[in-house]
Parts: sequence; structure tokens; C-alpha cells
Amino acid sequence: MPPSSASTTDARSSASSGGVQSLERAFDLLERMADAGGEVGLSELSASSGLPLPTIHRLMRTLVACGYVRQQANRRYALGPRLIRLGESASRLLGTWARPYLAQLVEETGETANMALLDGDEVVYVAQVPSKHSMRMFTEVGRRVLPHSTGVGKALLSHTPDDEVRALLARTGMPAATEKTITTPDGFLAALDEVRRTGYAVDDNEQEIGVRCLAVLVPDSPTAAAISISGPAGRVTEAATERIVPVLQQVAAELSEALASSGPGTG
Repeated sequence: MPPSSASTTDARSSASSGGVQSLERAFDLLERMADAGGEVGLSELSASSGLPLPTIHRLMRTLVACGYVRQQANRRYALGPRLIRLGESASRLLGTWARPYLAQLVEETGETANMALLDGDEVVYVAQVPSKHSMRMFTEVGRRVLPHSTGVGKALLSHTPDDEVRALLARTGMPAATEKTITTPDGFLAALDEVRRTGYAVDDNEQEIGVRCLAVLVPDSPTAAAISISGPAGRVTEAATERIVPVLQQVAAELSEALASSGPGTG
């Protein structure tokens, strides 16, 4: 689990320079649990973290007492419900922090800019800055859509293993929003291959006739995030795509750098 391994190294380094080691270790364990799907056994945590079982057991007891972890009937440990409130608040703040970057996208492309996250099997829009054109696209912040018919959905799933994508599609189904919506798993996986090849995703009249969207993944985001622009198909043409995609990728890189810093405006 590369992200957690890295965070362990960072935690030890920080602890040696005056950080609170037990706190850093506890957060590292929570991240490892998330990487493992949300439920693990103590031996798995010990093997992946390198910490001794007594240390892990002591930390997990504290996390259980605080409600951030719960012990299952099978004696394995799962992420606890108290984390939901923290996650929801953090998601709202993530959208707030992204707004200046979305505003930059609007200035440089002329089209409505969005930010979306993957929440379970759905895409949720967490921020938007509207275009200044009288004819513009509008997506309500908080709106949830299925990923197979959206550019942000394709971007968000572009690095997910094929078997996991197929499982998600089996759970959600692939209803057609328009006659151009991709409605087969093989077709969607082919679209994800194209995203990986080109570095961006396209929704070409697939969610709404007359609307085209271009989306890219925000690299190294703490949670999978994508930004996009959307506009009338007559404006978001193939020629416009060649101009807009590099802007999207640059803004995504700048947003990634800001999220990796100690806070907005510090990086």
C-alpha cells in the first residue's frame, strides 16, 4: 500500500522532530484501513505497518473508544461512523478550496467549471463556478449522478482496476440518459482506456443532448477528485478541446499542489 507506507515514513520523520508519535501512528492505521476497504484484522495491520501487535491493539482500543473505529463480531476492525461527519465536512471544504481554481478555469476557457468526487458508487458535485455566457451549463452542488454517463465519472474511475469497475457497474446498472450514453461494461472500459491514453475524459452528449464536458483527474488528491468544464456542444468543439485540455491539466496540477500543502494559500 504505497500511500500508507509513505505516510508511515513521514510520520516517523515528523515524530522524531517533535510530532506526537501515537497520534501519527493512529492516523496511519486509519489510512491503512481505508486502503484495505475499511475492514482489517490486527495481524494485517501489523504486517503492513511494521508495528508490534501490542502497540496496534492499544491504538485501536483508543480509536474504538472515540468512535472512529468499531470492532466487528468477527473480531476484525472497521472504520467507524464518527468518521462520516469528518469526511462530509472535509468534502465541503475541498469544494471551497477548489473554487479559485475553478474560477481560473472559467476565465481561461469561458465555460462552466466543476469539481466532483466519487462517493461510493456515485459521482457527487462538490463545487461549481458558472460560465459568464448567457447560454451556460448548470449543475447543482451536491447533485449525484452515475459515473458511466459523465466525463468526471470516467476520469475518477480511469485508474480503477477493471474488475472493480465491472462490479460497480453491476451494482448501479447503466441506464441511458441519452441515446449516446455508454450502456455496456465493455464500452465503458474501452472509454477508460481512452482516458488513460489521452489524459482526459469526454462526455459527448452522454448525460444531456447538446452538452459536451471535458474532465481530468486531480493528481495525488487526498481523495479521488476530478475537475471539468461543460458547455454547449457548439462551443466545446474538437478544436476547442485541443485548447481547453492543457488548461484543465495545468489547473488540476496547481490544485493538487495546493491540496498537498499545509493549507490553502500556503503553497
